[in-house]
Amino acid sequence: MATAPLVRFAPSPTGFLHIGNARPALLNALYARRHGGKFLLRLDDTDRERSKQEFAEAVETDLAWLGIEPDLFFRQSDRTALYDAAAERLKQAGRLYACYETPEELERRRKRQLGRGQPPVYDRAALNLTEADRAALEAEGRRPHWRFLLDHRVVAWTDLVRGESHVDCASLSDPVLVRADGSYLYTLPSVVDDADVSVTHVIRGEDHVTNTGVQVQLFEALGAPVPVFGHHNLLTTAEGEGLSKRLGHLSLRSLREAGYEPASVRSLAVLTGSAEAVRAVDSLDELATLTDLAHLSRAPARFDPSELDSLNARLVHDMPVAEAGERLTAMGVPDDRAEQFWLAVRANLTRVTDAAEWWQVVTGPVTPVIHDPAFIAEAARLLPDDPFGPTTWKAWTDAVKAATGAKGKALFMPLRQALTGMDHGPDLSALLPLIGRERALERLRGA
Repeated sequence: MATAPLVRFAPSPTGFLHIGNARPALLNALYARRHGGKFLLRLDDTDRERSKQEFAEAVETDLAWLGIEPDLFFRQSDRTALYDAAAERLKQAGRLYACYETPEELERRRKRQLGRGQPPVYDRAALNLTEADRAALEAEGRRPHWRFLLDHRVVAWTDLVRGESHVDCASLSDPVLVRADGSYLYTLPSVVDDADVSVTHVIRGEDHVTNTGVQVQLFEALGAPVPVFGHHNLLTTAEGEGLSKRLGHLSLRSLREAGYEPASVRSLAVLTGSAEAVRAVDSLDELATLTDLAHLSRAPARFDPSELDSLNARLVHDMPVAEAGERLTAMGVPDDRAEQFWLAVRANLTRVTDAAEWWQVVTGPVTPVIHDPAFIAEAARLLPDDPFGPTTWKAWTDAVKAATGAKGKALFMPLRQALTGMDHGPDLSALLPLIGRERALERLRGA
């Protein structure tokens, strides 16, 4: 029997998650859901200066809003002893070696290589240092950074998205795993953690393909099973630019505050750039059945915010009042009028928050727009008595039509503008009973 998958999402808490981060988070969570597996949230917070508690808390809030509930959770900052032990094993095995070049020296060397038409790959000069050389350098005050000695071979794997894939590690510099201050870069802690908790599938953006060649060798050097890899296409802006945390308007926090439904964000983040038509999918289970990594495109997936509006509107138009209820209450809509109001306005909304504008139209104050005072005065005279109901609007407009001869837009638009101050909006047969006779009469009289 196949082992249930364990997948992970491992953001660095150095900024707020954006729509591009939502894609790997959801692809992992949906893969686990589809295959009966588990989802690990790991905070890669080894960057001590840039990692902030504010961002760490925001990660959990954002994932919860998307409907993702981690089965496991930990922070790398709590696991340094594991990384220290792994680094020591690699040193003892001769796979982690000390280097003393400064960043400026490495940059000069890189420029010389490029000037000679050579690839800017680290030349492994540090491997030729003697014990006396190292002692002399440390006496100068230099502290080593540590590089992983790559085998110069091709690393191949079957990718869940890209199929047969490979990286020629002979074309890569030996990666730095440990900084001179003793802190760890991304690669070593990531592999150690994946091995420690037996992550079975690493699903991430295609910008990590080259890293996979290095990490496969690192798994092998540590004697750990190599997980299955899948590298999905990346979300870009509509103009084709990469997404980053500096694009604050596309952060999950800003999308949530702007009133978008998590289901619309999920649907667009996952289905864009796949073989499935982009549509609003309310259920996580249904979205999981639609999410097949093998059906993702190799081309960049362009994220168009206007498409998010369209998806969100479709969800809102079908949304039951119970789902919108708390938000309607926050707008001041009383519980006994919530369903009547919601059914009247939801077809005109892009976001639930847009309903606040229409509740203001219902309750006032409204500045009536009156271009033909005589016509509106006659309409006021013919306004039916209470109670107002679903048939009041038709009975009233039929009477106004008979008295004035107005019809079509010439009949309906002046009444709409006088009652709502606007030239568009919900069907007035549903809105008029909410406005009520008293407020309607005041507006028709221009009060």
